[in-house]
Amino acid sequence: MGLLQKALETFDNHRDLIGVEKEGHSMLVPVSHILTNAGLEITLEKDGTFASARAVDKSEPKIPIPVTQDSAGRTSEACAHPLCDQLCYIAANIDPNKHKLYIDQLTDWCNSEYSHPMLKPILTYVERGTVISDLTNAGLMTSEENDKKILIRWRILGINPPNDGCWQQPSLFEAFQNWYMSKISETPKQLCMITGEETTIAQHHPKGIVSIYGNAKLISANDSINFTYRGRFIDKKQTATVGYVASQKIHNALRWLVSEQGVQLKKQGIQQSDFGNRVFLCWNPQGVEICHAAGPFGKKEDVYIIPSDYRNALKNTLNGYKNQLPDNKGGVVIAALDAATTGRLSVAYYNELRGSDYLERLYDWDNFCCWYYRDNSKQSIRSPSLYEIINSAYGKPGNSGKLETDKEILGQQIQRLLSCRVDQSHIPFDLMRSLVNRASTPQAYDKNLWLKILSTTCAVINKFYHDHYKEDLNMELEPEKQDRSYQFGRLLAVFEKIERDTYDNESREPYAIRMLSIYNRRPMQIAKEIEMQLERAYFRRLKSPQLRYYYKNKIGEILAEITKSPLKELNAPLKETYLIGYYLQRNELYKSKKTDNNVEESLQ
Repeated sequence: MGLLQKALETFDNHRDLIGVEKEGHSMLVPVSHILTNAGLEITLEKDGTFASARAVDKSEPKIPIPVTQDSAGRTSEACAHPLCDQLCYIAANIDPNKHKLYIDQLTDWCNSEYSHPMLKPILTYVERGTVISDLTNAGLMTSEENDKKILIRWRILGINPPNDGCWQQPSLFEAFQNWYMSKISETPKQLCMITGEETTIAQHHPKGIVSIYGNAKLISANDSINFTYRGRFIDKKQTATVGYVASQKIHNALRWLVSEQGVQLKKQGIQQSDFGNRVFLCWNPQGVEICHAAGPFGKKEDVYIIPSDYRNALKNTLNGYKNQLPDNKGGVVIAALDAATTGRLSVAYYNELRGSDYLERLYDWDNFCCWYYRDNSKQSIRSPSLYEIINSAYGKPGNSGKLETDKEILGQQIQRLLSCRVDQSHIPFDLMRSLVNRASTPQAYDKNLWLKILSTTCAVINKFYHDHYKEDLNMELEPEKQDRSYQFGRLLAVFEKIERDTYDNESREPYAIRMLSIYNRRPMQIAKEIEMQLERAYFRRLKSPQLRYYYKNKIGEILAEITKSPLKELNAPLKETYLIGYYLQRNELYKSKKTDNNVEESLQ
């Protein structure tokens, strides 16, 4: 099945939410309706007498209003909405032509077998022609030019109080759907390529699935002049025929999912705007709440400082999610939407997975793409978010002091990593190298920011080696590891710690760190220079002879491992694993015992 079928399935599985207002959530809009903001509210008596009017506060939620296919996509051409519309359609003395369209359509509906108790009072009142004077007397008119585009909504006293607004009446939604279907069902029926049924086909498809692309359509075939379908089909009916009801359900479901996804991501500490211009959807069609493919797998507040504890907790999280999402619950749908132009919305990525497969893949990612992080003065092991990885690799320092990535790059690269996570593709080499290059230039960043880049880089290196070489890097120090780059990283950490032990100025970077970008290209040569500098200026300033002996002994141990490599390789550029050795040795050097006998990593 595809995106459209899954969206249709999602709408049908959430019938109990259709037209229901829920605080903090978007509404799943009924068929033949759109969600919009009203500017003014007019309250009428049952006989159509004016009762009161008020301005609708901008903070009030959007409301569903009935629309036809033509009025939903209207632009400059006049076309009336059936009930709630702009003042220029409702008031006779602003635009008589538009007013006539409104009156004729409302009269037709009101006189049909699908009428509703709310319609007669509204029609009676509008026909009296006192809308402008009533609003003026209520102090709600400013100027005709400014006010004519304000949308009016209706409230009828005594009809289903206290929910007597036209947007609060499920029976009104149904009445309009039945009336409108009776009007459009007169057209010849065709095959709906989504449901496989002979039905009334949609002539126009809704826009506005993604709010930032307000005019972009997912299904469109209105370009008969250029090259939308020329060369393959004679007319647009041959490209794709989608039933009207199916089209309405699909688009309303997708619009609702986009909005709800933003709510879900905010709960997980991620803003929708973090993905640049691309929107990523991840949902279960039956409504089971799942973790987002671009969000964290485990609980963000959990703190683990021992790798085995982290992995055990991750396994428990996996088992818990599997209980919530068994394979008979409809699986998981992942899609990315983007707009190359203002009028065309594209599906940039799509996948469907069984629930267990989806969860296993998220678990696998977080199990290997993880490292030590220091957040809010506490260190814990976690997996960096896709957003953190892309920002660390491609972002530039912004006004907030954080890394910010260009929106186009961010959306494309997030999708690239999403595919790695969900489709089990390998971590891209160029991404890993970009992170390594940045982690190798600490002078370019604030110290805390560089440490986050370093942690993210180590996490990605960890995953890269698992993907490409089937090698699982140990997150605990291995003093005898047969890896020249790893050992040179350890040596760098010792050099740094020696100098830091001689002064208290934390903002001052040691000579070893200032030489890092050269060190990883000519390690043996630069290591000798750094050691000579330490001998001249810092060893003698250490607090005790025991400390000098400890560091000299540590340097000797590491050099003994390094010199096991062939002589011609000693000064060759280092592999990325030097950062792993550096981090773990640095961690080991900064360990301190706390009074409660718990060991905490104390990276300075």
